[in-house]
Amino acid sequence: MCDQKPAAPLSGGGGFLRLRLDLGYDGGPFSGWGIQPDLRTVQGVLEAALALLVRRPVRVTVAGRTDAGVHARGQVVHLDLTETEWLGLNRGAELDPAAALLRRLRGALSRGLGDLTGAVEVHRVSLAPEGFDARFSALWRRYSYRIADGAALWDPLGRYSTLWHREELDVDLLNEGASQLLGLQNFLSYCKPREGASTIRELQRFEFARGTDGVIVATVQADAFCHNMVRSLVGSALFVGEGVETPKWLHERLLDRKRDAKSVLAAPHPLVLEEVAYPSDDEMLARAQLTRAKRK
Repeated sequence: MCDQKPAAPLSGGGGFLRLRLDLGYDGGPFSGWGIQPDLRTVQGVLEAALALLVRRPVRVTVAGRTDAGVHARGQVVHLDLTETEWLGLNRGAELDPAAALLRRLRGALSRGLGDLTGAVEVHRVSLAPEGFDARFSALWRRYSYRIADGAALWDPLGRYSTLWHREELDVDLLNEGASQLLGLQNFLSYCKPREGASTIRELQRFEFARGTDGVIVATVQADAFCHNMVRSLVGSALFVGEGVETPKWLHERLLDRKRDAKSVLAAPHPLVLEEVAYPSDDEMLARAQLTRAKRK
């Protein structure tokens, strides 16, 4: 899918255009999103494909960095091309540049991935509105996490995207505990802090529901997430769902603002970035400026 909108030069001029890419990926074969020396990462594969097309290094900015093994259905990135690069993507054919980039990028990704073709798929290319920043313009990110609690639910076809948990979980206890963490809080107890970075986040949704197939799906949504925050929240909640800890224990841990032996990360492979939400086009720049100020 591709959208054609009026080209909006980046602030500061220079003839650059900002593009938005919407993509999904199977995180299993990758060592996370971010580039790492001598490791295959989603960012590395995507930037290599872009460099092949425009014949220079291209850096992308992502809405939310994902850990090794974590998947995405609704990831968003932005990148900047010169107007000449943008208009040259169709190679003189009667083809919209966005459609040309989407088509050629899929080919370049397939070439770079080889036997892993399809592990990274770009679904949409569009010219971004003025002020758009994939990371800082975002209003919230939403993740899902699938849990099969008991061997009767262990579907071999879903083993790469579902946690096989041996103990039966009480969904009511899970939700009672999760609800106490909602709102603007300091989540130091539930994340791996980065030096100089804030651990204050607004947790907007944290809930569990058992589907018709019996599998429990956790939904976790926040304005942004600290490193390992979703996996830490789910990992701690499992103690409550098993009845090992009471629901109020999750909030007590939040108030303690410390990490200890029960700071357990849930496995990465059932975690999926489902959606990133943004404001209306005319509010993109203001949102990005506000978020940058808060994250300092």
